[in-house]
Amino acid sequence: MKKKILGALTALCLGAATMMPGVQAAPGAERPGAGKKIVYIPIDTRPVNDRQTVEVAEKLGYEVLVPPAEILGGRDDYGHPEELLQWLEKSAPGAQAAVVSTDAMVYGSLVGSRMHDLSKEEIMARAEKLKAFHESHPRLPLYAFGTVMRTPRGASYSSAEPAYYQAYGDKIFRYTALGDKEEMQGLSRKEQKEREQLKAEIPAEYLQDWLQRRAKNYDANARLLSMAEEGVFNYFLLGCDDSAVPSQTHLESRHLEEQGSVIGKTRSVVTSGADELGMLMVSRAINDHLRNVPFIYAEYAEGTGRDTIPEYTNEKIGDSVDKAIASIGAVPISNPKKADLVLLVSTDPKGKTFAANDPKNTKKFHRGTKEFLAQVKDYVKKGYPVAVADIVYGNGADNALMEGLRKDGLQFRLRGYGGWNTATNSTGFLIGAASLTNKMSRRDVEDLLLTRYADDWAYQANVRGQVGNLLDSFPGEGSYGKLDAKKEAAKAKTAEMLKLFLKQNLNFPVSPELKEVQVDFPWNRMFECDARAIRASE
Repeated sequence: MKKKILGALTALCLGAATMMPGVQAAPGAERPGAGKKIVYIPIDTRPVNDRQTVEVAEKLGYEVLVPPAEILGGRDDYGHPEELLQWLEKSAPGAQAAVVSTDAMVYGSLVGSRMHDLSKEEIMARAEKLKAFHESHPRLPLYAFGTVMRTPRGASYSSAEPAYYQAYGDKIFRYTALGDKEEMQGLSRKEQKEREQLKAEIPAEYLQDWLQRRAKNYDANARLLSMAEEGVFNYFLLGCDDSAVPSQTHLESRHLEEQGSVIGKTRSVVTSGADELGMLMVSRAINDHLRNVPFIYAEYAEGTGRDTIPEYTNEKIGDSVDKAIASIGAVPISNPKKADLVLLVSTDPKGKTFAANDPKNTKKFHRGTKEFLAQVKDYVKKGYPVAVADIVYGNGADNALMEGLRKDGLQFRLRGYGGWNTATNSTGFLIGAASLTNKMSRRDVEDLLLTRYADDWAYQANVRGQVGNLLDSFPGEGSYGKLDAKKEAAKAKTAEMLKLFLKQNLNFPVSPELKEVQVDFPWNRMFECDARAIRASE
């Protein structure tokens, strides 16, 4: 049963008791957030940050207000911080909580944080406006999340980096990675010489531009952390965009984490990841509002397990999971029998991360698949509330694991599933969403699972590559990274293939089966897809 802190009677009055561990509440039952409002400013318009996060809160009955898309950041329009602040002021009255991306409020969006030409004074002034907002709304709980700038590995990331990154990205990455290593453990003479050579090869104006923008980001994050210490934010979650060990992002995060340690994990945490942060803070806001403290038990696949350092991250996955649990106001426990959520994390036995579009990502079991499936089956059979984090592959699901879940009839017996993008994107979003599902009806839980299966499994790991291979046959100009005239044809083909894939690979429970699939590419590229799988009405 749910462990309650003081104030449990209030939560019961809100209807939480009707949504307890059996997840059997009728679709029409009162939802705990009914009649309540959350104001939410996402980091940008991508579905996982925007619509999919909102969808989780709405399943609990909350009305979630999000700014119009035209003032949020996108791929080419970096966002409108001044308009966002005005919208926040207008929307705040009557809300139970406000959850805001500091990247959106300061730079406009995540991409804006990498591409802006703002002065330090402008950046710090915008950060201070969050303090002023808190002072003018002292009774409104304010939750914030931001990012340490990423350190991408070269030209493949250049579309969301300054133009010079196309030519010098690899060298900038290596140069700054050596700087991190030097600070942590020192460099050999060979490495010192390499670093000097790299500095000479990178045009000084490019390196200066890149490092100065990072310095502004660092100073802004340091100030935001101090605001958390001052009580401006009920919680401040600082993530590290795509990173590695060593890297410039890792260097900066180490220093910021040292500052944040003074505040403590009950008010702030510095972790890895970016696109899961909004879901985590929305979950925190809801848990605080309902006076709810989830107990979470985490278990990892055999092998490297929690010590795995996945691709695109700068810390062990076990540390990222622990921080995500802390950030939502949950408590990690060592006994699954007392857990409100049993989180099972699928990792490669040797701690490697593979690409979901790798031809080897087939339905054929690989090392560790059978054993992990046995873990899942055992916990589900015992009646535990199980969520599966699928992170053997990056940017998509493990087809062998998903086939196993299908064959064993486990797909819709879970409380949650995550296998979307980076490992921390998957685990963080999953922890935030699945920890709330014991307050939802079974139909609502199934709907959330369907969203993840359509996106993480059907699209990311399968249909995306298949449609990408067909792009040349579509009329008009366009490409994988910039669809343009091919967009409508790509949408139609993707919807058709997604619907077929889901019908062939999902074992629906008694609830209604799939009716249609709607598709959009909001960033005019194929990397992310807004896939909406819609079931027939009951």
